[in-house]
Amino acid sequence: MPSPLVGVTTRSTFSDLYQIPMVSAPRSYCEALVRAGALPVLIPLNLSQTAVRELQARLDGVLFTGGGDIETARFNGADHAEVYDVDPERDRIELDLVKDTTAGETPFLGICRGLQVLNVAFGGTLHTHIADQLPGALQHSYFPGHPWDYLAHPVRVGEGSRLAEIVGEPILQVNSLHHQGVKEVAGALKPVAYAPDGLVEALELPGHRFGLAVQWHPEWLVDDPAMQAIFNAFVAACGE
Repeated sequence: MPSPLVGVTTRSTFSDLYQIPMVSAPRSYCEALVRAGALPVLIPLNLSQTAVRELQARLDGVLFTGGGDIETARFNGADHAEVYDVDPERDRIELDLVKDTTAGETPFLGICRGLQVLNVAFGGTLHTHIADQLPGALQHSYFPGHPWDYLAHPVRVGEGSRLAEIVGEPILQVNSLHHQGVKEVAGALKPVAYAPDGLVEALELPGHRFGLAVQWHPEWLVDDPAMQAIFNAFVAACGE
């Protein structure tokens, strides 16, 4: 059986060395996917809605990666001085991709921004800066100043969830590299993990073949069997 083809969302970057615009994704996502038996394919940003749909139809799965903030107007969010790296083109492509992926039963995994994109695509809202908008919030943004694999806080995984079945543990120790998070969960989605301050740390799309998103970055923690298990389960679903 051929290895599943998994699309990986990208961001706009600029090469100071070559002085040219680029699209890219952190290598850690692709390494975690390869380790799980997938063939990663980067999804560029210069695609029309029709082209995004055509590409999605050829993929066995989609990984929605982390990155900058979603345009606040897309979820009627409160503007904040800490909002950064907004890319309307990326927002458009990823929100379209969520709709096509979920409608077509294509397996998907969202990570950090990917969880937020999923929630917004289904009509949910976000805290645009958790520290100022969630009473009693923990620190959730540990970058810069800490390694990407720094274990910041525990996450409680809901019993009976697909995530619980995958990781096999009720409590996970996770890294935390985000300043935004879920405020109101979209009606179609199910929250299945929480930080100690009540912030949603994972969402599932009930009834979907594999629809999971987490707020932390498991791609930096793959030496932990529970974290690599997330990628293994995702890729296995892509290969079915």
